[in-house]
Amino acid sequence: MTIEAYLAYDDGTDTRYELVDGVLVEMGAESEINVLISGFLVSVFLRFLPHYCIRRGTEIVVSGKAANTRYPDLMLLTEAGVKALSRQRRSLITLDMPAPRLVVEVVSSSDTDKVSRDRDYIEKRQEYAQRSIPEYWIVDPIAAEVWILTLVGETYQERRFIGADQLLSRHFEALDLTAEQLLQAGL
Repeated sequence: MTIEAYLAYDDGTDTRYELVDGVLVEMGAESEINVLISGFLVSVFLRFLPHYCIRRGTEIVVSGKAANTRYPDLMLLTEAGVKALSRQRRSLITLDMPAPRLVVEVVSSSDTDKVSRDRDYIEKRQEYAQRSIPEYWIVDPIAAEVWILTLVGETYQERRFIGADQLLSRHFEALDLTAEQLLQAGL
């Protein structure tokens, strides 16, 4: 399926789909831990950005073998991104729109679902780098770690945070948050 066909697709239900390599993939219900952690991050980022730049439930088109879209747990948009999105019928960031400042994915089943883990740690990492998203966070409550990936050139440099480690973000230098505080938000 192309992006154009995907955007026009309506099966008459409220089912959410991602488009992965041109194939519709049904999105299951979000896990409670994803909801709690991303909600907590909304409250944290409200100190840095206006509420309308903080997005949950907004979809983004990324590059892949074929047409791809993703629903990150959280995205922080630029003002230009908000303006471009305001002209859309659907909350979807297309390839011609400015990239988000930050994308956060919460890995909810890294201990039991290798496919889920690989999707967040490998596939999305590549897709978000190709989309030129400056910062990508992987929050893994099962492994009790937070990865902050910062785009340098065309690839991400990564840094792992655990326990009382202070999260260090190049784009949010005043962030006062430890890995443990973020991970505990999901409990």
